[in-house]
Amino acid sequence: MKIIRLHTSDEAVIKKILQGDSRAEKQLYDRYAAKMLGVCRMYIKDMHYAEDVMIEGFTRALDNLGRFRFEGSFEGWLRRIMVRESIDFLRQRTQLYFEDITEVEVAPVITDNQDMDAELLQLLIDKLPEGYRTVLVMFAVEGYGHKEIAEMLNISENTSKSQLFKARKQLQEQLGKVRRIENER
Repeated sequence: MKIIRLHTSDEAVIKKILQGDSRAEKQLYDRYAAKMLGVCRMYIKDMHYAEDVMIEGFTRALDNLGRFRFEGSFEGWLRRIMVRESIDFLRQRTQLYFEDITEVEVAPVITDNQDMDAELLQLLIDKLPEGYRTVLVMFAVEGYGHKEIAEMLNISENTSKSQLFKARKQLQEQLGKVRRIENER
């Protein structure tokens, strides 16, 4: 009788990779590729570019796998690499535009009990200007604080706050238009 392991821990897979096992690399890639593509896709509109960035992120992660200390989750470590790769891609491809302001008022997020279609929300996020989208995703999806965002993007904390404010406001306006159209049907 042959025993098939259904799930191997990240630690065991990483140790195999560090010993040169290429099948373990594929196993790790297969385990996290879809999630990490989703991370990259939140920052990068074009799916093809997002895939390229994800592959670059995996390459960087595998090259630096010996630095992973098993102190936190591997997924979190990999996710941070993907975020940085996405931001680096955006910097190289276009000059991210951030508007400086001195004081910011935080806009409340208007929500209701209806489930928002994820594809629609992604499309609306894609329509945001690069700076707005980048800060919104880093803050609302990735959970970074304004200080961390400011350091990673080389902007001030107030600029981060203003970009988030404007992104939320623009999303709320777009959601309002969508709801009006749906109500007219």
